[in-house]
Amino acid sequence: MGFRWTSPLAQVIAVGFICFCCPGMFNALNSLGGGGQVDSKVGQNANVALYTCFAIFSLLSGAIHNKLGPKWTIFIGCSTYVLYAGSLLSYNHTQNGAFTITAGGILGIGAGMLWTAQGAMMMAYPREKDKGKFIGYFWAIFNMGAVLGSAIAFAINFDQTESKSLGDATYAVFIAIMGVGTLIALSLCPPSKVTHSNGDHIQIQPFPTWFGELKAIFLLFLDWRMLVLIPMFLSSNWFYSYQFSTVNGRYFSLRTQSLNNILYWSSQIIGSYSFARVLDYRGANRRTRALWGLAIVTVCFVSTWIGGIFFQLTFSIDEPSPNHDFSAGASYVGPMFLYMFYGLNDAAWQTYIYWLMGAMSNDSTVLSRYAGFYKCIQSSGAAISWRINAVGTAYMTELIICFALLIASIPGALFLALRIKDHTTEDDEGHSIPTVTDKQEYDNPAVPNKQELDNPAVPNKQEYDDPALPNKQVFEQQP
Repeated sequence: MGFRWTSPLAQVIAVGFICFCCPGMFNALNSLGGGGQVDSKVGQNANVALYTCFAIFSLLSGAIHNKLGPKWTIFIGCSTYVLYAGSLLSYNHTQNGAFTITAGGILGIGAGMLWTAQGAMMMAYPREKDKGKFIGYFWAIFNMGAVLGSAIAFAINFDQTESKSLGDATYAVFIAIMGVGTLIALSLCPPSKVTHSNGDHIQIQPFPTWFGELKAIFLLFLDWRMLVLIPMFLSSNWFYSYQFSTVNGRYFSLRTQSLNNILYWSSQIIGSYSFARVLDYRGANRRTRALWGLAIVTVCFVSTWIGGIFFQLTFSIDEPSPNHDFSAGASYVGPMFLYMFYGLNDAAWQTYIYWLMGAMSNDSTVLSRYAGFYKCIQSSGAAISWRINAVGTAYMTELIICFALLIASIPGALFLALRIKDHTTEDDEGHSIPTVTDKQEYDNPAVPNKQELDNPAVPNKQEYDDPALPNKQVFEQQP
């Protein structure tokens, strides 16, 4: 079958390019230390406002997405990225930090809407066997935006060997690219129009009432699956302030910061796509893959952050900015690889989180709530970490907090991974029900209609397959 705009893959790729243009460019700016400003305090405080609003409005964004649909939810969210980049350009001329911080707060509202809608689409649109692949595709395209943004900053500022603010031209390019992403959002299809190659629709619960939707969202705080993942959610963006502001922003020259970001986000592409293939490996059941995934990310981040401890011993907050440049040669190689592994670990960590949530449900409505809850907790952690960074906390203390949170995430992730089923469907309240524990039965081509296996009205699959039953047609009726 040829290309279809209404296919799940086309829609997820479209969202990838939207995030390429908007969050991708934002990441390129944010990873320069303080939004590209030599006075990082403004960028740090803008991030505190951003992630505080992000945390609050992420909880509500699931309801907004389920009511408005992905097109308008993402369009509104993208427009706030343009405003924030414009506020940094304005700061170059007016030094009006209040406007930048306010724009950061507004961006937090928009980012909550964008990422909730994106998360629901990325997890709900693919079939279960392809969820890791879709996450990998999205993450690769999205991070290409940060690579491009970093390359633009690197090219424009190549002659700058000292720390200084980005020029107007760099911000103008970022604003233009964000504008393109905002317009692409208008082309997204409503979920009801998205169909798989065989004509099957994705799962969507009807929008209840605003009260019912908000009740479902706040009940997530009583869902044990969400509760055990809170440490993992909290840690997933906590380390950005340390990596971007402390390591990259304080240790390296401006042009080297841009080069580091090219390598950081390129490593994210490699890390997410490669790790996604492991999570979709057909030779093992889903629980085994969940355990493999947790083992891989644990080994990777523990070894990387131990290396980070040794690196952090080489400079502290009490010293002037070291201003190291890539032209130093051999002395740059070690920190360069460390920073690349920071990026690779981030991609694997977030890919694993999305894959775990995608294993809990296939319903777009339910997954939008999961994505909103995730972003709420994630952004709460980010707001705290950026505030810790902004008040001048010792660098080694920042690192230890990041490392400790990652370690604290393992027990909850393991508890959930051990309970992952090969296939789940939802009841009327959005709770997952294990229906098939043998993947081979679920993928058996001899079963003509997958929806029959999902039908709770069929109490026993063995009865359905039993040739002794006199009237098999009863079970073959379409639901």
